[in-house]
Amino acid sequence: MTRVAAIDCGTNSIRLLVADADPATGELTDLDRRMTIVRLGQGVDRTGRLAPEALERTFAACREYAEAVKEHGAQRLRFVATSASRDAENRDEFVRGVLDILGVEPEVITGDQEAEFSFTGATRELAGRTDLHRPFLVVDIGGGSTEFVVGDDRVRAARSVDVGCVRMTERHLLADGAVVDPPTEERIAAMRADIEAALDRAERTVPLREARTLVGLAGSVTTVSAIAQDLPAYDSAAIHHSRVPRARVREISDWLLRATHAERAAVPSMHPGRVDVIGAGALVLLSVMDRIGAEEVVVSEHDILDGIAWSLV
Repeated sequence: MTRVAAIDCGTNSIRLLVADADPATGELTDLDRRMTIVRLGQGVDRTGRLAPEALERTFAACREYAEAVKEHGAQRLRFVATSASRDAENRDEFVRGVLDILGVEPEVITGDQEAEFSFTGATRELAGRTDLHRPFLVVDIGGGSTEFVVGDDRVRAARSVDVGCVRMTERHLLADGAVVDPPTEERIAAMRADIEAALDRAERTVPLREARTLVGLAGSVTTVSAIAQDLPAYDSAAIHHSRVPRARVREISDWLLRATHAERAAVPSMHPGRVDVIGAGALVLLSVMDRIGAEEVVVSEHDILDGIAWSLV
């Protein structure tokens, strides 16, 4: 086995996985899996730059992760950066900071590369399942972008579009720098129209409607699953490979978009960093399900992070 460390730095969160990888069995054994909300993409859609305070939050998390990687004795480390750092004018400042702290340069990957990692991480352990039909559509709803990947054993088509929970919140649900609580019907309609336009773009290159199984990834989807199950706390084991019907996703999305900040924050499985952006993320998921006619979503806790880990083996 090979001990590897993978870091995925997205628009809303930065995550670490240290694991032992066994290519013979296709299994990853987690030694350390953690997530920190750093909101690196704060304001990027508006300013085109990474904010100084967002960079410092991210670097603080990197220092913690550097200690964990050293403690576990990982043989290889890969740091992948996604949507926010692709878009920012001052991404060189981000690259230098990560290199100084972790000793590796962050790879600012393309949306297509991001999609391939997500597909590998989400589907590698589903290969032997007889109750799930192929092809899979893997949908990774991030903070700044959403990746769509259709494939069987390997990727057939992939597309990344700039629709994520943070980007949609900042574009449609802010007034005077604060989240409208709750948003008006007009704001929700405008956000839905933006998402539908992004789905139109994705469908030009990815045959979304050919999918037989929808697999949903990342914090917006896993939080919707936790709410659907009425979990008393966030429970990865209960969430991983759970199935949420479209009707339940619709109920949850409608409630999240009409609830107050305090009501959303009171959900016991809700991470504090997702309270203001979860409504937008849930609406992206619902819009995808409506578009392809999916009756349920299979929720995976394994995603781009696991795909990055496998790329090191």
